[in-house]
Amino acid sequence: MNAMDITIHTSVLPHDDPDASVAFYRDALGFEVRSDVGSGTMRWITVGPAGQPDTSILLAPPVADPGVTDDERRTITEMMAKGTYGWILLATKDLDGTFEKVQAGDVEVIQEPTEQPYGVRDCAFRDPAGNQIRIQELR
Repeated sequence: MNAMDITIHTSVLPHDDPDASVAFYRDALGFEVRSDVGSGTMRWITVGPAGQPDTSILLAPPVADPGVTDDERRTITEMMAKGTYGWILLATKDLDGTFEKVQAGDVEVIQEPTEQPYGVRDCAFRDPAGNQIRIQELR
């Protein structure tokens, strides 16, 4: 069997305040805003690291799908408020420097750089929607 040539192109995280989300990903993480479509809170925003045009995060309104029930909307809203709905893992060669830059952006720190028992060193933040953003150190 031949190996498939598949890459990760875009991951999706929810947002409930598009302007705050853009500010976090652009200003605190240094990502490029690649597209911003829609209006009001119904905006789909694509961001990604500079120099990596083939890797993106789509920030999307979590309850825009007409198939989502009212109960599901309440559950999603509750999970976002607790920070248990969405998360993503990023990586950097300079964890301490990255942590200092992100922390300077007045963001919610969940965990300072820590050596984990499972063999990685990482830190964690929450974005404005409550999504957990973990950044691990490349070794």
